[in-house]
Amino acid sequence: MAYETAAQNTPFEATPAAQAQQDFVPLLIGADMNAYSVARALHEQYGVVSHALGRFAAGDTKYSRIVQVALEPNLEDLDVLLARINEFAAAHANKKVLVWGCTDGYAAMLMALRDKLPENCRTLYIDAALRDKLEAKDSFYEMCDKHGIPYPTTQVVTPQQFASGMTEADLAAEALGFEYPIIVKPAMSEEYWRHPFDGMKKVYTAATPAEALHILGLIFGAGYPMNIILQDTVPGADDSMRVLTAYSDRAGKVKMMCFGRVGLEEHTATALGNPCAIITEPNPELQERIKAWLEEIGFTGFSNFDIKYDSRDGGYKVFEINLRQGRSNFYITGGAGINIARYVVEDRIYERDLGECLMNEREGFCRSIPWKVVRDFVQDKEFVRRAEALRRAGREAVAFYYSSDTRFNPLRWAYVKVHMYRYFDKFKNSEKYK
Repeated sequence: MAYETAAQNTPFEATPAAQAQQDFVPLLIGADMNAYSVARALHEQYGVVSHALGRFAAGDTKYSRIVQVALEPNLEDLDVLLARINEFAAAHANKKVLVWGCTDGYAAMLMALRDKLPENCRTLYIDAALRDKLEAKDSFYEMCDKHGIPYPTTQVVTPQQFASGMTEADLAAEALGFEYPIIVKPAMSEEYWRHPFDGMKKVYTAATPAEALHILGLIFGAGYPMNIILQDTVPGADDSMRVLTAYSDRAGKVKMMCFGRVGLEEHTATALGNPCAIITEPNPELQERIKAWLEEIGFTGFSNFDIKYDSRDGGYKVFEINLRQGRSNFYITGGAGINIARYVVEDRIYERDLGECLMNEREGFCRSIPWKVVRDFVQDKEFVRRAEALRRAGREAVAFYYSSDTRFNPLRWAYVKVHMYRYFDKFKNSEKYK
């Protein structure tokens, strides 16, 4: 199997690795799988070792030779993050420092700090005002309405509505305009995670109005102060999900888009919805529509969309936008052969023209779980057959299977083996599959 990345032709030539090592140093904020995939893309393209800041030691980057992690337990404090970036930039004053966030929270913090960073720092984010409009799912759906981007039928519950004495009758299917089961999720994910409670999930499914009322009570009762989304459930399993990632340059022009068909998602409570098996494929109509919208609002950096195919009307419904590359971003670098680091470095460090927008048409298969888990748990067997054919053709990629990091590195090799093996229990014991 070919686990190394096969590069796809792109409309510009990247700066040679030898020059890049002298010119810039990456500082990743976060130390999870997202950060490792970014570090791998940077190492593959430029030969650089990334530095990362994390709150705690994470297995995803542990024992790695391509990313050096420093720990800061108070990293979620804005002043602490800025102080650590200042410290790092001063220690590398003769280079440009590429500051790159690898979670929703850290990307949002960099948006707030982008105008306060040291002179030798470069980052890739929109301002805080646009961030707030896009991160709030209720205002995001209003923007979708305006620009003709399809999304599931939605109702919004405000804290004031709930506090005024909301009843099951207020949440009946007739009142909402769509049938149960329904999806319940906070409009502002970042704020939601600041108010933890037992049984906390990323997204909830309510089978009845009584269950919906109970979930609202849990979330609002924990102190969450913002709106909650009630949404029509688009039918279909994991294999109905799709993912779209775009990169917009510093002038707000979209330069790369990569669409992917999801075969399987993770099902642990805190990782729910993260794709772990993806086949890249084109979707020109939806991509062009989203491209026009991103350019109209002046978006810059990575945008990542959660999308689902709706068998009821044959269309696609957009659930949300993430203002950074997704946790599964290696589906672009490895699966499609489009190295995401090239776009960022050439645009932000060297300020080069990236040329025309590359709409990926290459079919590739990317996974972050063992092949046997894909084979056993993906319900769409046509997806499995396509994935198997791509494996045979050498067009498969796994972020952690990077020989430059595991060769002659027994601790890293052992971690990867154990990490992958644990997925058997995760899926076998998931409530979804019992």
